[in-house]
Amino acid sequence: MATVDLFAIGNALIDQEFRVSDQFLTEQNLQKGTMQLADGDTQAQLYNNLNASQVYKGQASGGSAANTTVAFSALGSSAFYACRVGNDELGRIYLDGLNDAGIITSQKSISEGVTGTCMVLVSDDSERTMQTYLGITAELSAQQMDFEPLKTAQWLYIEGYLSTSDTARLAVKQARQIAREHNVKIALTLSDPAMVQYARQGLNELLDDGVDLIFCNEQEAMLYTETDTVEAALAKLKTLSRDVVITLSAKGALVSNQDQHFYVPGRKVNAVDANGAGDAFSGAFLYALNCGENLQTAAQLAILVSSEVVAKFGPRLEIAEYATLLETFKKECA
Repeated sequence: MATVDLFAIGNALIDQEFRVSDQFLTEQNLQKGTMQLADGDTQAQLYNNLNASQVYKGQASGGSAANTTVAFSALGSSAFYACRVGNDELGRIYLDGLNDAGIITSQKSISEGVTGTCMVLVSDDSERTMQTYLGITAELSAQQMDFEPLKTAQWLYIEGYLSTSDTARLAVKQARQIAREHNVKIALTLSDPAMVQYARQGLNELLDDGVDLIFCNEQEAMLYTETDTVEAALAKLKTLSRDVVITLSAKGALVSNQDQHFYVPGRKVNAVDANGAGDAFSGAFLYALNCGENLQTAAQLAILVSSEVVAKFGPRLEIAEYATLLETFKKECA
């Protein structure tokens, strides 16, 4: 039985990234800064429109929780990723990419169907807008999951995008039960404002009776709690989670629980692409906690790693870059 520090559950998506104009987003009826689901034909039409008028930047393996897991693993801890891909070329590329990053996966993840894809549209201000065709990952269920590694893990990490899938929510419920039985801490990310707006009931199911750590940005926090300020949102979120982390984009992050409340400033970089930044933040934060660091140190490392992701195109850094950043961080803290 594989022993891992992190057991993550999330969608498996191949990203196609484009640099786009705000005008293009308006013309395509896409809400800037959010993720919208689409069927295959609709996404194919968008892809054609993108190729005709916008700038293609490349292909990358994505998926929110997968990006988090890559950061967590590349920094030096062990991880397992539960997902569902098709028995196709993109599915093989996806799983091979995770395995190359040192992440354990299961053959159960492969099934007949089409691997999901995501059009990632990056505006001049580095904001990312996404249109996703989930493909077979829409039917992610407990059948694709080997729960044995979860029993010895330190953390269970749940992606909020799973709130749209009936079968995935049932799988998460089973995972949560196993985690509680084996004293595994549970972390969850709200993932996207669109999930809060259109899949609130699903998010409620994922949160169930609460978690140990919740990640969200300020927009997601206020939308989910139906409040007008970050502070008011924090107060409500602390009734659902022991620790709450609210990212504030370039401004930094707020971290709060019943005993402490603090702000960690952001780090100035030349912003290129915000895609994956929040995911990297979560991965670095969880890595630091897993190593026994306090919340303050975890937030500082998370800001360093996520800011570097923002400074480059794509949802992830090169694997070696995470270790380099960690060494830099240790030297600065010495």
